[in-house]
Formats: sequence, structure tokens, C-alpha cells
Amino acid sequence: MLETNAAVTPKIHVLDPRLANQIAAGEVVERPAAVAKELIENAIDAASRRIEVEVEQGGARLIRVRDDGVGIGEADLPLALSRHATSKIENLDDLEGVNTLGFRGEALASISSVSRLALTSNALDDPREGFRVMAEGRGMEARVAPAPHPRGTSVEVRDLFFNTPARRKFLRTEKTEFAHIEEAFRRQALSRYDIAWTLRHNRKTVHQLPPGDTPASRERRIAALLGKTFIEHARYIERQVGELRLSGWVGLPTHSRGQADQQYFFVNGRVVRDRLVAHAVRQAYRDVLYNGRHPVFVLYLDVDPDVVDVNVHPTKHEVRFRDGRTVHDFLFSSLNRCLADTRPAENADEETVDADVSASGVGMEPGAFPALDAPPAASGRFEQQGMALAPAPDRHPGAARVRRFMQGYQALHPDHEDTLLTPQPPASSAHAVHEPPAAMAAPDPTAAPPLGFALGQLHGVFILAQNARGLVLVDMHAAHERIVYERMKRQLDETGIDAQPLLVPMSLAASRREVAMVESEQAAIEKLGVTLDIAGPETLLVRQLPALLATADPEALVRSMLEELERYGRTRQVEARIHELLSTMACHGSVRANRRLTLDEMNALLRDMERTERSDQCNHGRPTWTQMSMQALDRLFLRGQ
Repeated sequence: MLETNAAVTPKIHVLDPRLANQIAAGEVVERPAAVAKELIENAIDAASRRIEVEVEQGGARLIRVRDDGVGIGEADLPLALSRHATSKIENLDDLEGVNTLGFRGEALASISSVSRLALTSNALDDPREGFRVMAEGRGMEARVAPAPHPRGTSVEVRDLFFNTPARRKFLRTEKTEFAHIEEAFRRQALSRYDIAWTLRHNRKTVHQLPPGDTPASRERRIAALLGKTFIEHARYIERQVGELRLSGWVGLPTHSRGQADQQYFFVNGRVVRDRLVAHAVRQAYRDVLYNGRHPVFVLYLDVDPDVVDVNVHPTKHEVRFRDGRTVHDFLFSSLNRCLADTRPAENADEETVDADVSASGVGMEPGAFPALDAPPAASGRFEQQGMALAPAPDRHPGAARVRRFMQGYQALHPDHEDTLLTPQPPASSAHAVHEPPAAMAAPDPTAAPPLGFALGQLHGVFILAQNARGLVLVDMHAAHERIVYERMKRQLDETGIDAQPLLVPMSLAASRREVAMVESEQAAIEKLGVTLDIAGPETLLVRQLPALLATADPEALVRSMLEELERYGRTRQVEARIHELLSTMACHGSVRANRRLTLDEMNALLRDMERTERSDQCNHGRPTWTQMSMQALDRLFLRGQ
């Protein structure tokens, strides 16, 4: 018979401190760049005004971070290398409203467990004072000794992973590891413009950035870190609604990249990668970005620290907003409004514009040009084949001015007969050379509109125009496509979405969570022209869809809507699908290549571009126009050389 009271061998035991620290290091120390990030964050939190980062052999041999901050006293030095030891939080309230970068109290302990670490600091103004503490992984015994040091702290991390060879063999090449360190340095340098930064690799200075918090100095730093073309192809944005404030630089759609390597988003000075933020940015660029490209931006969101949780990820790269829906809507509306203003505009300062060829009006500031009245938006619904571009004469008091403005514009709209356009000129005159109107015979360069006045066509594809800067080339089909598309969208916003009931309601299997979400978001869903009824605890009925999406797959549309609602608190799937349809309609209905236009038609198209939002890009994200300055033309022909 077995003894029931036999002693059982204990299986649970407390880990050795050295082993526990090395396990924690697996979360904190992924590679040398992670070490640099943690040390730089500590230097920033120490109220430093100068931070120097020195690296050897991609960080595997040495990472040294020196600052001029408040320093650490002799009594605190041994504790600095202990786990869960920090000066930045004391209780739960501090954790919920944390406004420092490094606060977990694990970084130095984890780093010292897999390297030879030396921390030297001085909390006094006397450079003869200072102490050093050292730890070399194995026993974690900290040794404190006097060491003169200027006010501030220096942390040296040598021979990373010297005692964990399995981790060391996973390091990449020196070039790759340093590239990651440089990226970590770049992120921190973009977060604090009031700090002077220096980065050296193998005793060679890579970046030396002076402090400066003026707009000009900020742009110089961004140009030094991301390239001059970033600033040249970016717009500054600043907007505040309540306690939410967004500022920074947004890249023009024509300055996109093949990978998302120049996207920097900061929340209260902390660089984060958040899916809610990424979704809001993608939605804002949806209408203007070329397929497969990624936007560039450096954006700063300031919020109350109490409404954002930064303690949701071991490396603190992610955050959680208390009201994510409000933050998402604020980001989307701010960026969407900024990008909507990408249209040809008056250049305020000729000398500030680069003389080289610039695409899509780069360097021009937004401004209104007092030209003729724009054609009014159409009234009534549009159909699949097209839409009226102007109301009937008896319903518009400015019909005479519209008719004069649109004179000669008929060739752009050959399929619409219910407009205010005058008859198309005879075929013989369409190919003739038209003299410009008297007012345009000798245009004053300083009074020319942003896109200037048309000179002629090139192979029936491009419009050549002259403005104050030089030569303008316009892709007439791409430009007209955007104009028609924006008019369709504007009419849709004014008249609302037409809904069409399904002949036979469609049943969908759904989770209980999705059914509950439909019940709580019923009003918002119906505004999109979609009617969903709850037929059971796990069943939905699709009864109505937008008329324009009558041929769409109801199940795929509804499921994508529910997924987006659940993840981001908002869904723009219906709007996106409708806009895709409108874009296709605009593409088929706009002027085609090889269509001969008169000068009046060309000038009418140029004026429409100057009024139309997002007209710098066509519906597919391609540029619609480009500029060649007189200086660029002079260089091309070696004039003055």
C-alpha cells in the first residue's frame, strides 16, 4: 500500500538574482540599439542639456552615453544597478500619470547582467567630485569608488553579451547594428530640440546637433537627420482641440517612400508605434497616396498624461488611450484637412524656392488667387455614367459669369449636354493656334496665378504654361480626373448617401461581441446607408446598403465594417468603397490623352486645379503637375556659364 504522507520534492523555487536579471535582459536588451535607447532615455530624464553617444564596433564592444544632467549621489549608485529601483515613481498614482521616459527600474540591472558596465556620476558642480560603480555580469556585486567627473553621468557598456555567447552570435554585422543605434538616436533627437546631441561611431562623428527650439532650428535638425528633401516636401501642421494638440511635419503625398522608415510619432515626447495612430494616418492619406507607398511624417501629440497609459509594453513602444475614438478622429480630421490643401498656390517668397525641378508645387505656400468664380457644384444626384457639373441657368444668379468662365471648356465634357458650356469650336479651330485674350497678351509675371497661363499642348497629353517662376507642365487627364472626383465627393457630402433595400435580406453569422457592437453603434451604422437588424444572439440581417454599392458583396462589406469598428472605434469602409467607385467614374469621365484643347480650355483647367482640393495628385496618387524654374532652365542650357 502506497504512503499518502510521503514527502514531496519541492518544484517551485526562487531564481538566482543573476539568472533573473538575465531573463529580464531578454525583454530589455534585444540588441545594442536597445541598450542605447534605455541609456539615452535616462539621460533625458536627468534634465540634461547635452547628450553624447559614443559607439564602437556597432555597439558590441562599447556604448558610452554621457550627459550633463543632475547626476547620482554616492549613496544611490549601488541602488541604480538593482532591479525595480527607480527615482521616477513611488506609488500607483505616479505610474498612472507617468511623464518620464524610463521608469520601470530594470534597464541598468538587466544591462549590467549581460555586459561589463561602469556608471560614473557627480551630483555636485565641483568636477573633482564623483563616484563610479561597476558590475560585470557574473556575481552582480557592485563596487563603488571615487572617480572625478563633471556634473552629470557617464554610462559605459562594454563587451555586450560577453557572458551569454548564445545571444552574442545572433548579433548582425557591425553596419547593421550601428544602423539600429543611429535610428534609436534619431528618434530621441527628434523628441527634444532643446538638447544638444552628438553621435560618434568608431571615433568618427556621425551627427552633431546644436540645441534650438525655434521653427528654423527644428527644421535644420530634421534636415540633418532625415535629409533636406524631407523638409522641402513637407507641410507644417498645428492644431488644438480641447486638451488634444497636434503639431509637426506631414510629407506631401508625392514625397512617399517604398517602406515606412520615416514615420515618427511622439506622444508627450515619447516615440510610439500605435496601431490606432497608424490607422488614422493611413485613412488620411487614402485619397492621395500612390498604391503601395508609405507617407512620411514627424508628428507630436500632446495629451493629459492621465488619459494615456504608457505601461502596456515592456519596451514602452506602445500606448493605450483612454478614449481612443476621440484621438483617432482628431488625428484623422487634422491630417485630412492638411492634405486637402495640397493644391497649386501662390508662392509668397520667390527666393526661398529651390531652383531645381520640383514636383507638385513643393515649396509653395497655400494662398488663394482671386480668379473668376468657380463653377458651382451640381445639384441633384449623379448617375453611374457621370454627373452634371453645373446647375440650370435659371437656378443660378451668376450663370453669365460661369458661362464666360467655362467658355471653350466643352471638349473636357463631351458626354454632358445639360451644362452651361458653350458649343465646342469647330474641329478645324480645335487644332489651330489661338491667340490669348487681350488681358493675357502680355501678362504681368507678378500677377500671374500659381499655374500661370497656358502656352500650348505637348502631343495632346501635357499642358505647357508660364507662371512667375518659369515653366509649368500639367498632365491634363490626371488633373481633370481629380477635379471631377472632388466635385463628386462634394456633392455626395451635400446630398447624403442614398440607401437601397435588398430584395431578400441577407443573414450573417456573427459573434456575440459583434452583435453587441451593432446594437450600440446602430445609429452610426445607419448614417452610412447600411441597415443591420439583430435576428438572434449570433445572427445579423443585412437589410439595406448604399445605392452606389448595390453590386458589392454585402457580407464582405459588413464584416470589414465590424472589424474596423471593433479595432478603432470608427469605420470608414463604406465611405472608402464609395470613393473608390467615384474615383473610377471620374477616371472614365475625365478628358483623355490626345484630345486637343484650345487655350481657353487649358486655362479653364488650370484655374480649376487652383481651386480644387488635393489637385496636386490624381485619384491614384500620381502627381498632376511639375514646375521648372528659370534658374533650372538656365542651368539646363548652360546660360550664364
